[in-house]
Amino acid sequence: MPKLISSIDAAVAKKNALRCKQRGIILPTIRQQMYPETIPEAIKQKLQPIGLWDINPLNLFRITWKNDIKTGLFGKPNFLEIPSELSGVKARIIGMVGKYFPTGAHKVGAAYGCLAPRLVSGSFDPEIHKAVWPSTGNYCRGGAFDCALLACPAVAILPEEMSQERFTWLHEIGSEVFATPGCESNVKEIYDKCAELRPDPTYVILNQFDEFGNPFWHYHVTGNAIHEVYNLLRKPGSRLSGYVSATGSAGTIGAGDYLKKHFPLMKTNASEAMECPTLLNNGFGGHRIEGIGDKHIPWVHNVRQTDMVTAIRDEDCMRLLRLFNEPLGLEYLKQSGVANTEDLSLLGISSIANLLAAIKMAKYYDYNEDDIIFTIFTDSAEMYLSRLQELNDSKGAYSSLQAALDREAALNAQSYDNLLELSYQDKKRIHNLKYYTWVEQQGKTYEEILKQWDPEYWIETFETNLEQLDHAIESFNAL
Repeated sequence: MPKLISSIDAAVAKKNALRCKQRGIILPTIRQQMYPETIPEAIKQKLQPIGLWDINPLNLFRITWKNDIKTGLFGKPNFLEIPSELSGVKARIIGMVGKYFPTGAHKVGAAYGCLAPRLVSGSFDPEIHKAVWPSTGNYCRGGAFDCALLACPAVAILPEEMSQERFTWLHEIGSEVFATPGCESNVKEIYDKCAELRPDPTYVILNQFDEFGNPFWHYHVTGNAIHEVYNLLRKPGSRLSGYVSATGSAGTIGAGDYLKKHFPLMKTNASEAMECPTLLNNGFGGHRIEGIGDKHIPWVHNVRQTDMVTAIRDEDCMRLLRLFNEPLGLEYLKQSGVANTEDLSLLGISSIANLLAAIKMAKYYDYNEDDIIFTIFTDSAEMYLSRLQELNDSKGAYSSLQAALDREAALNAQSYDNLLELSYQDKKRIHNLKYYTWVEQQGKTYEEILKQWDPEYWIETFETNLEQLDHAIESFNAL
């Protein structure tokens, strides 16, 4: 099985620990990010007055779903239930809200899951190495933020067509930035840039698409947060019936493995762009659902645990981005009986795609009021204000008539087209696509891709690394 810590360079680890101590840096354990109520009171008291996005190492303890923005401390996981008046389905759709992480997106956690094992094991030396974050958006932002907190040099790689907000923020935080050709679906170009940098030993590439720390973090932290919210919301007869996640780097979808362990009848739905239907149809193309990545199957995707693939039109996402954020769109929804419309700004573009995939899933399986579908609202509309302006420039000012059209076409008309319930052979077909990217191009072994089809490979990867990593973090902090 893959180990997050495969070897230890004790001398470098000790040097890293001393460096952290001199800078007042304490690394949280994964369990503390799962259960921040266990964080020592002394740390909580120091943390309370610090802003969520401040470059302060104590914000490492805010890499959790449980940030309470009112108190500055912790509470229940942040989530938003989409009313049936909006979704048009009977099933309850719950989105875990990523806005209240530092950087405004949950990818800061996946980045920590990749960097922390290297720091504590001594395989990354901040005095020599630069952490390279290949990404289609939020992962490199999360990595740059983690590096800033840990006083480590960061390099961000992302497609040049990503939103301007991402590039502006990365430069402001002091990250070195490489913009690669294309849009969010041009992942190979990101890999090509990594290959260009790799011969230089000062670059340590933390590729979210093949770093097991990415789904490992989501398995434990995101999975447990969803489980906790389900226990808060469940009623007699309730069922945790579905989990929806854009495939992207296959990190967030790893929480589905945790949920299946506790709810074996639950189905995991992988969403992607219809304009680039890689899982659905071995397809390719460009699209506007920023941050999800595609045209390949990530090495860290446990495909055998994925039950459904849903492709979402990017035009539907862009229309709903306007409906959920333009004043006339919100007013139209209020007049239509939709409550709490101010919360809809919590959904960025990929969050909207996840919502639409959940609606398709609910309609396909005829889910009712007892069925609960969880999904991820990765980031908020705040990350896409420039996109809203571009849409206004190209389509004209928003109107009540356009709001009605968008609701009908992009929400009410959703059905279970461009959807595939995966058979055993479908899953194997998707798994086999890994070969062409990872074995032929990226140097993975034929033997390991065969091992990945064995469920034990993934059970051991997710279950047996937690004790080792947390113990290593605690020992590192004590040096």
